[in-house]
Amino acid sequence: MRARVLRSTLVATLSIAALALSGCAAADSTSAGSGQRVEGGTIVYAHQQEPACVFGGWIEQAYLSYQVLDSLTSLDAHGKAVPWLATSWKQSPDGLTWTFDLKKGVKFTDGTPLTAAAVAYNFDYWVKGGNSTASVWLDGYYKSAQAVDDHTLQINLLKPYPRLADNLSQGYFGIQSEHALTTRSKAQNCEAPIGTGAFIVQKWNRGQDIVLVRNKNYTSPPANARHKGPAYVDKIDWKFVADPTTRVAALQGGQADAIYDVPAVQWSTLKAAGYDLEKYVTPGRPQQLSFNTAKGPFTDELVRQAFAYSLNRKQIVDTIGHGVIPYEGNGSVSQATPGYSTKAADWYGYDPKKADSLLDQAGWSQKNSQGVREKNGQTLTVTLPYGAGSIINADGAAILQGIKEQASKVGFDVKLVPVPQSEFFSGKYSTPDSYDISAGYWTAVTAGILYINWRPSTTDDPNYANSAFYNDDTLAQFILDGNSAQDVATQNADYQKAQDYIAQHALSIGVYDRLSTLAVSPKLKGVWQEHAQGGPTFYDAYFVG
Repeated sequence: MRARVLRSTLVATLSIAALALSGCAAADSTSAGSGQRVEGGTIVYAHQQEPACVFGGWIEQAYLSYQVLDSLTSLDAHGKAVPWLATSWKQSPDGLTWTFDLKKGVKFTDGTPLTAAAVAYNFDYWVKGGNSTASVWLDGYYKSAQAVDDHTLQINLLKPYPRLADNLSQGYFGIQSEHALTTRSKAQNCEAPIGTGAFIVQKWNRGQDIVLVRNKNYTSPPANARHKGPAYVDKIDWKFVADPTTRVAALQGGQADAIYDVPAVQWSTLKAAGYDLEKYVTPGRPQQLSFNTAKGPFTDELVRQAFAYSLNRKQIVDTIGHGVIPYEGNGSVSQATPGYSTKAADWYGYDPKKADSLLDQAGWSQKNSQGVREKNGQTLTVTLPYGAGSIINADGAAILQGIKEQASKVGFDVKLVPVPQSEFFSGKYSTPDSYDISAGYWTAVTAGILYINWRPSTTDDPNYANSAFYNDDTLAQFILDGNSAQDVATQNADYQKAQDYIAQHALSIGVYDRLSTLAVSPKLKGVWQEHAQGGPTFYDAYFVG
């Protein structure tokens, strides 16, 4: 243990030194001076993960591209879609046509104008592979996009999609310059996408940081922004600092002005020291465990239920999370999601005796000398790979360790497999023969995320997001009904039916809600978390002297 502590301290010391050499934060202590706004300056922000591209289908990319690309809509604090690049929108009586009116006089940072034709090109670009997450949100609904005139966009649908404007607020739907997409290389658009946003990518030092500079001609903030015109600061030095101890130490030492993913154990310490702490519970799928229903022991519903009953999930989360990380019992959507079912969340309490009984019923009635259950000469060994440092952070990894230990008490042998980011996203652990339990989340603004995670997968229309490999027409219909219902109450009622169905059949169980957390120096004001995904918003940020 002591050796690990010494190594952690050394890593933190060296990393902080690197931060200091590569760029100093504008604030060197928690003192906020006179409190008067200071013009310009560079925000040094320490983020934990480096994506492959600025724009893409991962939330870590959405957080970054949000600074550079504007979207058609934004979400306010009440979850309502408000104008951004679109000033207004409407849908036809049959729900199959949406019309968006665009802001006039807006230009991309390459000098080309924002037009309806350029936005229509982005829709086609997404569904043809430009953004995998945008594509799955539109899949089955999007038909085409066209420019009615320079500033009027028409979206044609295959079936009604009443929450389209809400979903377009996510960072995956950032609008890029058509000229840039069609004339530059993929590598150029990957490293420095061209948008209409408040900042421009100046330089990407792979493995270190991305430098964003202010767009001096910015004219298109969302309706819920706190000021108009260009950003207050000159630059953002968006550093990649994987180690959470190093991020915290950098903030405390003045080498960073803001950090992401605050360790739960450090939360109260930073708060007491006067740092501004922000916490956003992301709507959508929580950090959950879904069971492989196509192959292995979890094809048996009794075994899935036994695993759920074997765990005191709340105790594990509360212990590791120090009151910061919220426990989540619902495996379908988080408590921050509209249409949340408390019934589904409460379906499985901690009942190891019931777990034992269910395993006996399922034929796993014998235990070997290690206490692992056996059946027909096979041990009840289950594999749980997880994206270490990408999908699951350090606190999450500790929670998974607690799950492994509790499940072992009723006879499960859980093999935790930490998977590096590149290997995890390569798809190595995405097939029925590669895992028994899948851990992970998927952010959203509505319970429509159920469509992505549970749409049946077929040979002709595969759904790689269906991590349980569970195809069921009844479940699918609940979700489809919710997606197309015109009023929110009916949508939520249908989505709740789907959540209860998932819980009843133990297809997925919740563990904890995914958080987006920030710690900010008191010398940096105006930082807020956007309301679609909880990413940091630096457009309104400024230093005080």
